[in-house]
Amino acid sequence: MWFDTHCHIDAPEFRDDLSLVLARAAEQGVTGILIPAVQVADYDRVVQIVDQWSSLIPQICFSLGVHPLYTPQAQEVDIKITRQAIEKYLDHPRFVAVGEIGLDYFVTHLDRKKQEWFFEEQLKLARDFHLPIVMHVRKSQDQLLKKLRQIKVTGGIAHAFNGSFVQAQQFLELNFLLGFGGTMTYDRSLQIKRLAKEFPIESYALETDSPDIPPSWLMDEAVKRNEPSYLPRIAQSFAKERSISLEELAIVNFQNISRVLPRLHQLL
Repeated sequence: MWFDTHCHIDAPEFRDDLSLVLARAAEQGVTGILIPAVQVADYDRVVQIVDQWSSLIPQICFSLGVHPLYTPQAQEVDIKITRQAIEKYLDHPRFVAVGEIGLDYFVTHLDRKKQEWFFEEQLKLARDFHLPIVMHVRKSQDQLLKKLRQIKVTGGIAHAFNGSFVQAQQFLELNFLLGFGGTMTYDRSLQIKRLAKEFPIESYALETDSPDIPPSWLMDEAVKRNEPSYLPRIAQSFAKERSISLEELAIVNFQNISRVLPRLHQLL
């Protein structure tokens, strides 16, 4: 039983063969996929995909939020729309979090003040509805930690974590899991591999970030699209670093996710 905690299968890259992509995932034992919405225009489509494919992927679920890379075209009214969407889907058994939200300081042309405003307002939504968050973290760890201490939420997942050991410990103390995916599969990812061994096994979540962050074996391929069926193979890299069996890792991964995303218990 594998659970992909970050997978954008609503992305245009999957529009022509989504059924095949999900069939391959199911064949590889992927029983859970979290689809984080990235903009208000996508909310209903994400829910439609979840409803349509729940018989094939039993623990498929979704979160709702405005991604920092989508803040340039976002408007303040999107926060009101997001609140209304949360209210609309709060009783949906597969709605588990607010996200994908966060800060991206790697892309230099983005307006940091606007990003921070959207992050703060969505933290307030998560706080008000007692929901965890799925968080985008890129070159912004300290500022995210500052905001999380100001506006307290129940926790969540720090997606594609690549910060310091001290920053990782601070996220863990705030009830966040550290998300690890395809970057683990590269020999040169020494810092990621060290982070994967530093903390208790209860500190981590596995993800693909499909269609992004392609694992190492795709780099020589003409098409580098990542997909959820690769999660077990990505997990092999993590299991090797931890000297843990794949069977145990799959179980621990789901236990960890269920702890920080408690609404998942509705799908068991």
